[in-house]
Amino acid sequence: MSNLRDSSQSSRFSDRSSISTIPTDTMSSSQSINASVVRNTYSSAPSGPLCAPLRVREHENRDDGPRKDVIRFRSSLRNTICDVMRDRGWKETDSDTDWDFFWADVHWLHEFFDKSYFSEFQRLNHFRNHYELTRKDLLVKNLKRTLRAVEREHGAEAASKFDFVSQSFSLPSEHALFSEEFKRTPGAVWIMKPAGRAQGRGIFLINKLSQANGWKRAGADKKRITASSSSLASKRDGRDSKGSKSTTALDQEEEDGVEAYIVQRYIANPYLIGGKKFDIRAYVLVTSYTPLTAYLHRNGFCRFSNTQFSMNARDISNLYIHATNVAIQKTAPNYSPSKGCKWLLRSLKRYIGTHRGEEAAETLFSQMEQLVVRSLLSVQKVMINDKHCFELYGYDILVDDNLKPWLLEVNASPSLSAETPWDYDLKHAVLNDMFDIVDLEREHVSHKGPRTKVGGFDLIYNDGPVHREGSPGGHVSFLGCHCPIVEAPKSKRRKERWATGSN
Repeated sequence: MSNLRDSSQSSRFSDRSSISTIPTDTMSSSQSINASVVRNTYSSAPSGPLCAPLRVREHENRDDGPRKDVIRFRSSLRNTICDVMRDRGWKETDSDTDWDFFWADVHWLHEFFDKSYFSEFQRLNHFRNHYELTRKDLLVKNLKRTLRAVEREHGAEAASKFDFVSQSFSLPSEHALFSEEFKRTPGAVWIMKPAGRAQGRGIFLINKLSQANGWKRAGADKKRITASSSSLASKRDGRDSKGSKSTTALDQEEEDGVEAYIVQRYIANPYLIGGKKFDIRAYVLVTSYTPLTAYLHRNGFCRFSNTQFSMNARDISNLYIHATNVAIQKTAPNYSPSKGCKWLLRSLKRYIGTHRGEEAAETLFSQMEQLVVRSLLSVQKVMINDKHCFELYGYDILVDDNLKPWLLEVNASPSLSAETPWDYDLKHAVLNDMFDIVDLEREHVSHKGPRTKVGGFDLIYNDGPVHREGSPGGHVSFLGCHCPIVEAPKSKRRKERWATGSN
């Protein structure tokens, strides 16, 4: 029935025109899943050192909240996010203690979050164990568990609503199961992905079982490097080379020195535009997991490949055909960021409406929103909620030729770098809207409950589905609806780089 059934089962887990430029415009398996999971998911480089925990001054009383006129921030990144904070009048600080907001990278989070102490109103841009959603293997694990629980308590039809990830196996733990499935489906193409990496790094396609051993070679190399590094570190600080055993998947991977991979059945029938494959980047903001409170931005975008799509065996290793990540596509000889490599979602919605009908387009975009909600529900009970935390996720979604959306991955650190002026304006607007919701300036403290619309963000879940008046069944998605992008302030240097094409 479902692509997320146990891997041991043999069931599948599983209009063209030229492309124009973009318009400017953990719950254990023994626990019972709450019925609301089904009922409520719709029926249809810093200026200071960052190598230490951030601590509030011992005698500092910050419980009166940040000063409304001055928000002090730190950031691990030097791109659009810093511009947005400065444009809001915030002031950057290199203090380890006197800050209101810290845009941290996930490496700092894993190393120092548990060692840090935050005052009442300090805010951070990641949840402690975000990897339950953003690591590919853990995402699949959580979705499998949820699907099994829903099927057990509510039946196969309800469980089928969680069928939006292609058939997947974790390596090395499920290598034997994958081998069995591979032999049962000769001729199928599979895609190998490192469980913890992003931007398309380390991915490759296979159509022979022997090719799947690539992850073993990568793991062996990593194990040698890890062992060498651990030995040197132990000599420096006098620790035993074995250290203490970690409990998280991330730490376990580091101890074993083997990089975890996930292998998924490749979706061989993607919806094509101009003969080219594309995927969708949608922006999702979660301000709380208890209760679950989530927003979806109307202005996502599509990322196109540079090369005509082909499933010929000779093209299986050509990532310019099969991977739409900008980090990969920008290395193509014919790549140009200004020649139609990205569309705003509203352009995609219009295109599908024209070629497949408006109803089909509305259904697809509604299903994408439901996909987001159900993926968040699958990790809600395992996420460590913290009032100091919120998170902006980059959802990557593929649409097949039947207009079925498939979740590829969820990014904890979606790219905030910009290649073109419209790309910068889009990301600047998303981030600015995000900060309006987080409200560090405390301008909306008197508002009861989360606001339903802030800029381009629409509230899609607030301890239950958000119903909209006048929509069929009380639900319609605003994803891809018209949402003007205001031109953001840009530095003279950035404008010059775009003008010369050097950005």
